[in-house]
Amino acid sequence: MGPQQTEVPKLPIPGVKFLIAVGSGKGGVGKTTVAVNLAIALASQGAKVGLLDADVYGPNVPLMMGTRENPHSIGERIQPLANHGVKLMSMGFLSPGDKPLVWRGPMLHSVIQQFLRSVDWGELDYLVIDLPPGTGDVQISMIQTAPISGAVIVTTPSEVSLEDARKAIHMFNQVRVPILGVVENMSYLTTPSGERIDVFGTGGGQKMAGTMGVPFLGELALDPEVRKAGDSGKPVALRGAADAQAKGFHDLASAVKAKLDQIVGPKSPRMTLED
Repeated sequence: MGPQQTEVPKLPIPGVKFLIAVGSGKGGVGKTTVAVNLAIALASQGAKVGLLDADVYGPNVPLMMGTRENPHSIGERIQPLANHGVKLMSMGFLSPGDKPLVWRGPMLHSVIQQFLRSVDWGELDYLVIDLPPGTGDVQISMIQTAPISGAVIVTTPSEVSLEDARKAIHMFNQVRVPILGVVENMSYLTTPSGERIDVFGTGGGQKMAGTMGVPFLGELALDPEVRKAGDSGKPVALRGAADAQAKGFHDLASAVKAKLDQIVGPKSPRMTLED
């Protein structure tokens, strides 16, 4: 059944100006690392930012954002947590530890809708949504019911990743979500002597973006510092745009803002609770 036959109204999220979906066709490409650092970089540039961890099977945002608190409610509104200047919601806050989640379609749809519409996000310039890898129920539920402003596709230069990234692009195209661009993560490794090593190949992300007619948002290095920072709960983007390891994420944030302004317009108003 095509998306036109199942399409439902995409109601705005009160108070939220732009929704940015960060997706990938497969796991293991560093999608959550990109989403987390993108959110922090946007916040460091003066924006009001939220981060929704929609990867309900592998919610890593609590670890990477350095908080494990339990959210509480005021009335019927769930209050998001916050750290590093970013508001947060994740299944990892509600179901902490190593116990796997064994939910199916209807339950997943319900929890995603609660995360979108029952969380008191307040006034946000950007709500960054870390989607699960792939093109399954959670992704379809999210992008068919939420007014996604644009999608960022994360890949590596390897042919396996690129093949799956193309599937993700087709998925977003089918439901008419604008593609903000492709970012190539783990593009290269720089040795202490300054030599560049293309661990997973070179140029694949840019070539694929050109072939599919979508923007290329740049390369992000494979850097142990990025991994260490994420594991410590203090993502590398916190170091600022002048830091060598953080610069790529801040450049990505600037590119995403520019693409959104081109597609939607910089003065698109937030919907308030009174609207």
